[in-house]
Amino acid sequence: MTAAKKIVLDALAQAQDKFDLTDSRHQKRLLALANTLYCLTDVPTAYYHQLLLERDCPLEFRLAVKLVESKRYVLKLTRPISVGVVFAMWGEQNRLLPKSTENPNGEDSLRVKINQLNWITQGSVVDWHLYPVDDGCPYDSAGIAESLLESHPDKQKVTVLRLAEALPARVGPLLNLSNVDDSRKGGAIIYGCQQALNDKRDCVIYTDADNSVHLGQLGLLLRPYIVDRAKVVLGNRKHPDSILIKQEERWGVGIKTLRHMQRMIGREIFRNNICDTQAAFKLYDRHVIADILANPTVYDFSFDTDWIFAAMKAEYLMETVPFAFIDSVAESASVIQGPMTTWYTLLSGLAKAAQARGIDHNHQMVAVFENHIHSHEDLEKIIDLLPPQLMEVDDDELGDPLLFPPSEIEQWLREVKQSPQALVS
Repeated sequence: MTAAKKIVLDALAQAQDKFDLTDSRHQKRLLALANTLYCLTDVPTAYYHQLLLERDCPLEFRLAVKLVESKRYVLKLTRPISVGVVFAMWGEQNRLLPKSTENPNGEDSLRVKINQLNWITQGSVVDWHLYPVDDGCPYDSAGIAESLLESHPDKQKVTVLRLAEALPARVGPLLNLSNVDDSRKGGAIIYGCQQALNDKRDCVIYTDADNSVHLGQLGLLLRPYIVDRAKVVLGNRKHPDSILIKQEERWGVGIKTLRHMQRMIGREIFRNNICDTQAAFKLYDRHVIADILANPTVYDFSFDTDWIFAAMKAEYLMETVPFAFIDSVAESASVIQGPMTTWYTLLSGLAKAAQARGIDHNHQMVAVFENHIHSHEDLEKIIDLLPPQLMEVDDDELGDPLLFPPSEIEQWLREVKQSPQALVS
């Protein structure tokens, strides 16, 4: 065994099997481990991947391997590239600030993102600029972000935006958004991307305001963008090579029905093996962004699928990549606003975008949804129920209309509304 491989195995033995997004010590440990593995230049990345397959590797080591793979690619780049990183802020007053006794869910997320972007781009030809966008936050997330930046050495690398200041718009992609209260993340992301285009960024990556996605993984998105010339690169948490730490218990058994409907309405997306439409780790080339912003369909949580539809319609080359994601649940908007409020927005926006973009979809399923699902309250009636047609169906089979056709879904919905107690699974 070489001395370098012994260092690797020693690091593996000391790695932790947990990662707390609110603990700054965990962030520092992870980067220290990634630096150790990265600096072992005579140890190929393939060896790290081999360890992941052969051993029950702790979470910290698996995360570090993703970062090493990302950084090794970024430092190979020779052509300068300017990346805009956009995220929306609504109700982020706690996660933006550090953890404390008074703020147990604090993630210090803005400063952590800056540290991560500095780490991945140091010594490379990649330049970055961060665009946090306040989506009408009642707690003034923008003001908190600005206060955090006042004495920060990289404050010139961050442009804090307020969507409310751009409305009402007379022209441009925000023209049909009359009020900041009508935006649900999508409007803020659009505004941030608009600013990134104005600043001549080559591409835009959007993520979430929390620390769920380590931005040191930037190279995972850049590789297919540069090497394969993909114009859209979508993170895929469901890929077998991804790391997904997600708390699914927030959903009831009826989530299968919602996903079944989702995959019928958005069947063109799922036919193209895009299995994770909502992953907050996506890259769009500036020309694709310009096309999307010419006529956005929605301004809410469903903007992800609208953008994917738009890219499909224009036949831009798209690729998906595995990455690491650790769910940040405590302050999640879907929890605060209600999971079924989010799901109703996703499904209704998906139907609207599919029709507006002229994308192939299951018209009958759209009609059933529009006729029988009128609010999040209708979804709440079925989220704890599972129709017998889906009980033995694997998740990868969902969306097949032969398994549970729209006509049968319609009849089932009628029966649920008449006597939900009789249909409890």
